[in-house]
Amino acid sequence: MKPINVGAAAIDIGSKCTWPRSTCIDTPVRAFGTFTQDLHDLADWFNPCGVTSVTMEPTGVYWIPAYEILEQRGFEVILVNARYAKNVPGRKTDVSDAAWLRQLHS
Repeated sequence: MKPINVGAAAIDIGSKCTWPRSTCIDTPVRAFGTFTQDLHDLADWFNPCGVTSVTMEPTGVYWIPAYEILEQRGFEVILVNARYAKNVPGRKTDVSDAAWLRQLHS
């Protein structure tokens, strides 16, 4: 698929770790914690990468702080239905989940 939204990023959020996938050439995937400062660091990392919109699966309550921080920082945040995204075969890790979400979002 040819990307239409080149500023797209995706996040797979868990209770202890956040796995964002962005457009950065040097490090397209990084692990961040889930504390407030970690989420601010995530937003800081997205800025120089040219990210304008972020998609994430709203599972549990872990997505809420990330959503609020990213939205306050000016990113367009899109929530996707986890039921539909998880039904795609072959995706087994947090990193590949984020990569698949970014591909669909872009």
